[in-house]
Amino acid sequence: MEGEPAGAAPPILATEGLAVRFGGLRALNDVNLAVAQGEIRAIIGPNGAGKSTLFNCLTGVLRPTAGHIRFAGDDITGLSPDRISQKGIARSYQITNILPNATVLENVRIAAQSRRHSWSMLSHHRAYRDVIDKAEVLAANLSHGEQRNLEIGIALATEPQLLCLDEPTAGMSAAETHETMELVRRVGQDLTILIVEHDMQVVMGLADRITVLDYGEILAEGTPAEIQQNPRVLEVYLKT
Repeated sequence: MEGEPAGAAPPILATEGLAVRFGGLRALNDVNLAVAQGEIRAIIGPNGAGKSTLFNCLTGVLRPTAGHIRFAGDDITGLSPDRISQKGIARSYQITNILPNATVLENVRIAAQSRRHSWSMLSHHRAYRDVIDKAEVLAANLSHGEQRNLEIGIALATEPQLLCLDEPTAGMSAAETHETMELVRRVGQDLTILIVEHDMQVVMGLADRITVLDYGEILAEGTPAEIQQNPRVLEVYLKT
């Protein structure tokens, strides 16, 4: 892409001029995003900034009005969610999305079977113990934090290259948040992660780089330290 240094590896995920409009409402406008393979990228911004709309475009829930999405060298713009999953993008949601009357292991196995392949937990060995320790427990009997982490396990069952996490620590206690951060760090050693999160301690503690959205446009990008010192971000979002 334009602006990349010579010899730089192409981004695993890139959007070019991405736009989404709902009638007269501009939810995303000219979003140009480039995520490097292996990084943890946080997407932050005020309510209504376009974070969920961006995730919905990347995972096939919404078709963009304009622009392109490229993943691992392929144009995936407008593909259905199942096709995008098969390409190697998985997602967790804000609202817990598990089968409560199935065991932990059954939830993971069903997710793998839905993609028509078997799942080897060795592919994501750093998350292995999180599933095995609770394998025979009914999902309904897990704590809120454990259910949210099971969702990450379900997403990993599709063996993605890119994992999109939508507010993974929402509603968690401090201890659960810490455990989830550790899980995300371990998982992030094996694949690329895109995370939407409102808890700034989580964002600053996990992200390699941060993209700030405001009114559907990219306001700023940079490392956590750069974002914390960016005057525009401080004024619009962090308000410190």
